[in-house]
Amino acid sequence: MSSLRENAEQVVERLRQAGFAAYWAGGCVRDLVLGREPTDYDVATSARPEEVLRLYPRAVTVGAQFGVVRVQAEGSDIEVATFRSDHGTLDGRHPREVRFATSPEEDVRRRDFTINGLLFDPAAGKVLDFVGGEADIRAGIIRTIGEPAERFAEDRLRLLRGVRFAARFGYRIEEKTWAALKAGTAAIEQVSRERVRDELVKMLTEGAARRAFELLDDSGLLAVLLPEVARMKGVEQPPQFHPEGDVWVHTLMMLEKMERPSPALALGVLLHDVGKPPTFTPPRGPGERIRFDGHADVGAAMAGAICERLRLSNRDTERVVELVRHHLRFKDAPKMRASTFKRFISMDGFDEHLELHRLDCLASHRDLSNWHYVVEQRQKIPPEEVRPPRLLTGHDLQSLGYRPGPLLGRILADLEEAQLEGAIKTPEEARALVLQRFPVEKQGAAPAREPG
Repeated sequence: MSSLRENAEQVVERLRQAGFAAYWAGGCVRDLVLGREPTDYDVATSARPEEVLRLYPRAVTVGAQFGVVRVQAEGSDIEVATFRSDHGTLDGRHPREVRFATSPEEDVRRRDFTINGLLFDPAAGKVLDFVGGEADIRAGIIRTIGEPAERFAEDRLRLLRGVRFAARFGYRIEEKTWAALKAGTAAIEQVSRERVRDELVKMLTEGAARRAFELLDDSGLLAVLLPEVARMKGVEQPPQFHPEGDVWVHTLMMLEKMERPSPALALGVLLHDVGKPPTFTPPRGPGERIRFDGHADVGAAMAGAICERLRLSNRDTERVVELVRHHLRFKDAPKMRASTFKRFISMDGFDEHLELHRLDCLASHRDLSNWHYVVEQRQKIPPEEVRPPRLLTGHDLQSLGYRPGPLLGRILADLEEAQLEGAIKTPEEARALVLQRFPVEKQGAAPAREPG
């Protein structure tokens, strides 16, 4: 038994010893029914927040209006929520009124989907099911608790959660739930961009990205949230390079082949060809082919705007943009100069660039020769040659008689190029090269001095 589960059991036991009802609730119970080990545990209880805080003085109130307290038990964070019932909605996210309830059944009926509406009594080892959640898990069905339109109106994020759960578990969405989901797609814009981002990232990284994005497309949510991606549909590609079909099909195939990607890599895969629709040029004559001139740079700018819209972190945004901008460079790798190749493979997060290229090939022509070339050459080059320490510094150049200014930057760049090409290996060789290419007397500099 995991320590996390033991801690969750102890929280329930302590609440019950104090005279309150308490159960595990939500996703952890769903995972237990599915035979999966939960990664976190939530507790639902009849205890009010102040009563929970009396039992756990160091606990933190994380949602006072909703009765949610975060308890730290032996290093584990466990959310303890008071039974409640929500009434109406203000803005598609917050309920108009929250009332604390006394019964677990009342608490369950305000939750989103039947598969998430289960409770578990750890002492008895028994599931409490007031909404038919166990039957829907067995049948592989996503169904709202109660009237679908009402559940989605209470929190528009449930539109995305329904899609995510259906994709993640390989379930179908029940007909009335699906109809209400499709009817409510425009209202997804009421949800904060941060919450939308978090759901999209989960869809991309939980292992069922292709199915999730097919459902987003079928429901109409994709066109609302990511119209740039929706425009990939029907954009033809040259069959000699892309026998699989249009840009959308190609992207779906890459999403399907991802294996536990980071959020940045997953978004890079999704957006790597986002610049193709606006740069599409049909064949101009016999022997010509479809072209997407400049689509990597156009796509990089579009990817940056999308990441900004989704409130992605600056670091991840920069990584996604670079993945899109450089995804075509692998075809030039065998022809690169040594210095260019070393700079290429020394890019931050190069393993992700490499993986995106591999997926790109597997989802199109399946020719991995450039990928193999880069992998093999990268293994042959010692790390100290990929990012070698400078042989001379700006201070060294001034000691040679060069004055501060733009020229120093040009000289240092020239030295780096020569070093990466293997033309110089020692400070002495670097000084000789500098004096040969940039004679001091021609710079109007002070007479050279011996290095200090």
